[in-house]
Amino acid sequence: MTSVVAVDLGAASARVVLGEIGRETLDLRELHRVPNEPVQVGNTLHWDILRLYGGVLDGLRRAAGDGAAVDSVGVDSWAVDYGLIDRSGALLGNPVHYRDRRTEGAVEAVSAVVGAEELYATTGIQQLPINTIYQLAAARGSAQLAAADTLLLIPDLIGYWLTGEIGAEVTNASTTQLFDLHRETWSDDLIGRLDLPAGIFPPLRRPGDRVGVIGGSAADETGLAVPVTAVGSHDTASAVVAVPARNERFGYISCGTWSLVGVELDKPVLSADSRAANFTNERGIDGTVRYLRNVMGLWLLQESQRTWRGAGQQTDVAELLAAAAAEPALRAVVDPDNPAFLAPGDMPARIAAACRRTGQPVPDRPAAVVRTIIESLALAHRVAIRAAQRLSGRAIDAVHMVGGGARNDLLCQLTADACDLPVLAGPVEATSIGNVLVQARALGAVGDLVDMRRLVAATHQVRRFEPKADERAWSSAAARAGLADP
Repeated sequence: MTSVVAVDLGAASARVVLGEIGRETLDLRELHRVPNEPVQVGNTLHWDILRLYGGVLDGLRRAAGDGAAVDSVGVDSWAVDYGLIDRSGALLGNPVHYRDRRTEGAVEAVSAVVGAEELYATTGIQQLPINTIYQLAAARGSAQLAAADTLLLIPDLIGYWLTGEIGAEVTNASTTQLFDLHRETWSDDLIGRLDLPAGIFPPLRRPGDRVGVIGGSAADETGLAVPVTAVGSHDTASAVVAVPARNERFGYISCGTWSLVGVELDKPVLSADSRAANFTNERGIDGTVRYLRNVMGLWLLQESQRTWRGAGQQTDVAELLAAAAAEPALRAVVDPDNPAFLAPGDMPARIAAACRRTGQPVPDRPAAVVRTIIESLALAHRVAIRAAQRLSGRAIDAVHMVGGGARNDLLCQLTADACDLPVLAGPVEATSIGNVLVQARALGAVGDLVDMRRLVAATHQVRRFEPKADERAWSSAAARAGLADP
């Protein structure tokens, strides 16, 4: 039996998971979890990275005391955000959260230097104001950027603190919009033209490479002195590894705070139509391409719950979903990717305002708001899945829903209805599973991507939701929400 530890840093919580892998065995056990709550300091929204790192150390300490002989550790996280390290190796302030407003106007500033067509042709990445390229453009001229010696994306920062080794793993680097997908390296041309400090971008690693060995204070704190292995360090890259598909005719939705909706391809799609549809080409495991669209996922529900809690209202998600299931279908829907929904705030009020603008009934109680959110996400999934098929030429027989959204029966059923395709829900902890499997392969415990998915399918139950489609109703809803329905 091979035993590895997956450190999975999500936008809502950080988890440390022990995985045990054998020929026909894939068992995961959560050792530690810590909430991931951003902190507003003045006008800037930050990640509390030191709290997260403390949680990582706590989890690794538990792994060391668990009795299993840990063979490796791997780290994944969300994309685009970064920490800046000075020449001495010190962190120059807590990383800024991608939902911070500092990137307002940055898209236009970058576009004035590098046109959208050229940027897409070089990087293949969806234009989102949260992307690293726009965060760095907004930081130009700042004291922190001037003092920086190295930029480390979040999983690479955690790996650096554990091992002392500098690097950037490619599945995450490819999301920055500063990665040349043809040359598979940092784009020196873009970096130079945007007047960004070229020396801060570290050497690249690939999934399965050894990062280093846990040492120094991290080894003292945890009792572990084992290798850290590069995994698909973008959490979606790891999640897609764990999609239990039996052939290539599948779509996937990695659903949590965001919904990442797309297909797996052998090569990127860089057409003008693809760029206009705002699809992204991110690197996956083994040279694959994650051809997908980022959809604002369960963030809308999470922020609504936070607003209701602040007002002293009931926020139990199971009760909210049960009540939402009894609400009338498709009374009001919104475009979940509207920029109005990006920043933290009163989400129910924003949803109500969007419904008023489009002349739809305003959801006036939590159950109605939740029904609007879930149907709007299902509608956005429909649009993205259909566009992915049309733009890539890849036919889809079923949609695999992985991540936290796979627990949500209402979302799974409505996504099946909206897409008119079966939805196969699970595994929920796909990101941790993919993290574990890439480490296991580096250790020789499993084979290629096909073998990894076979093992997931053999060891994890998947629930099937058959579509009960009303094509006319969903098409009408898309029009009301202002979504282009392929």
